[in-house]
Amino acid sequence: MKIRVWLSMCLLLPALALAQNYPNKPVRIMVGANAGGGTDIIARLLAEKMGEGLKGNFVVENRPGASNTIAADLTAKAAPDGHTLLVATNTGQAIAPHLIKLNFDPLKDLTPVGMIVTVPNVLVVGSQVPVNSVAELVAAMKAKPGDFKYASSGVGSTQHIAGEGFDLAAGTKSLHVPYRGSSQAHLDIIGGNVQIMFDTTSSAMGNIKSGKFKPLAVTTARRSAELPQVPTLAEAGVSGFEMSTWYAMFVTTGTPADTVRRLQAELQRVLQLPDVQARLKALGGEPGGMSPEQFAAFNQREFESFGQLIRRAGIKMD
Repeated sequence: MKIRVWLSMCLLLPALALAQNYPNKPVRIMVGANAGGGTDIIARLLAEKMGEGLKGNFVVENRPGASNTIAADLTAKAAPDGHTLLVATNTGQAIAPHLIKLNFDPLKDLTPVGMIVTVPNVLVVGSQVPVNSVAELVAAMKAKPGDFKYASSGVGSTQHIAGEGFDLAAGTKSLHVPYRGSSQAHLDIIGGNVQIMFDTTSSAMGNIKSGKFKPLAVTTARRSAELPQVPTLAEAGVSGFEMSTWYAMFVTTGTPADTVRRLQAELQRVLQLPDVQARLKALGGEPGGMSPEQFAAFNQREFESFGQLIRRAGIKMD
């Protein structure tokens, strides 16, 4: 009996040592969007706080493109040692897999660390667009079908799906203009080349506060605490669809369980910090709120739900 216990301890010691020594080299946090967008802002906040907590060097690496799936692909195929993390959204994890042929399985090859924050999408128009409400926007769009353009951070993004859903719900017709990230789309909205965007509050808030964007409605069931005067789409007279964007952290599947648990505990610790809570809420989001197990189940449901929606709406890659 003593020999068996001793052998078991010998087998456990290497794994425990690895977890205790984690991280033992720089940790890459992969982001599937350009610098300056909502995902990048959140990832850099986590990199700073997790680096402090785990006494390591956490570095954000932007790999935009393919509806956020390039960063996910790199994470899925990385060494399973916890030194490559992914800050992802439902764009890459739950929507794009139903539109793009991937070389990895987002449910099998990426292990959830936890939910970071959920933010509403907000319908914004450029400050120069002569409408100040959803009703005025719908009337203008119906008067000139196809003349209005809506921007997104890419084909298959939540902004894209929201734009298609809005057209269906409002009975309008607009032109989708995809960009490689929200920050590039913002420039064209400000410049007047594109009129509309269903962006996340985390990404759009800066331009809303500066007056460059006019927020007309949030696309969630409840108003945003950071935009209390902005109605929901249903309150504004357009019902039939809702859209929010969630941000979560994943690690390469196969990473030692002790390392995964350490990452999960550290993420939960960071999300409870008052300055992190304040920063995420200032972006219009609701931080955390799920255990790792709850988020894993939620991740599965979201994958299946968006798949059904995309098939039902007949949305395809251009």
